[in-house]
Amino acid sequence: MTLDFTGRVAIVTGAGNGLGRSYALELASRGAKILVNDLGGDIFGSGDDAAAAQIVVDEIKAAGGEAIANLGSVSDYENGLEMVRQCMEAWGRVDIVITNAGILRDKAMHNITEQDWDIIMDVHMKGTYAVLHHVWPVFRQQGYGRVVLTSSSSGIWGNFGQANYGAAKSANLGLMNVLKQEGLKYNVTVNSLMPGAGTRLTATVMDEERLEQMKPEFVTPAVVYMCSEENKDSGMMIEAGAGNFNRAVVVKAPGIEHGTDSLPSAEWVEENWGQITSLEGATPMWNGRQTVDEFNASDAPLNG
Repeated sequence: MTLDFTGRVAIVTGAGNGLGRSYALELASRGAKILVNDLGGDIFGSGDDAAAAQIVVDEIKAAGGEAIANLGSVSDYENGLEMVRQCMEAWGRVDIVITNAGILRDKAMHNITEQDWDIIMDVHMKGTYAVLHHVWPVFRQQGYGRVVLTSSSSGIWGNFGQANYGAAKSANLGLMNVLKQEGLKYNVTVNSLMPGAGTRLTATVMDEERLEQMKPEFVTPAVVYMCSEENKDSGMMIEAGAGNFNRAVVVKAPGIEHGTDSLPSAEWVEENWGQITSLEGATPMWNGRQTVDEFNASDAPLNG
């Protein structure tokens, strides 16, 4: 069955180039109306250029679709409201948010300046909050929403020289795990993508052959599905790139119980460290108290 987005409205941040552009064009080709957000800055977060977003808007319109541009920074709290306002004024709803906008300031920890740290957090973390905070009441009122957050393998597994970027991307996973619960009774799914793609951010470290294998279009199908009405899963971490797709998951191991009759010592921890750190019998969790299996068996209580 073809996934149809006719009548749906999507906000795609950082949609002037690369992955965001690919998402916007594909959703538009399937009938979605698109707000194309892009400040038009460079990969380090400097400068601006209105042409980036407008070119994608023009492409969508030339193909018979509907689109509007937003040229503001995602890290601007008021611009998060403006994106939602533009959609509501033009189309009366918002159904999908893809928080794709991103920049890099890669340096080893001892070389990261305060500015390097703050701008990465502003774009990747505050930029996600700013739009979701303002769109959340719309989702609740509609009883519908689809969110795809952009994380990174750096945020799960780590990558040398990306302490600021990895920390911000990991924070997005924490946000997903809360919002999957808050959105449950409103039919709002929140999932995370860890993309591997040849874009402006990665072009400097990939040769031409690898860039062709890592085209954004190899990632886009996962995003489109997660944005669809057909997808009911929430809280998924999906890695996608070069035609490969997989789920990543954080698990909780059984561990060992000391009990409360006496206080454990550091020596007791040392003695039992192997069992404490063993992953044998580990299971994924829905929240801090409940495994995924327990959650699924409980008929998904709508109060979260």
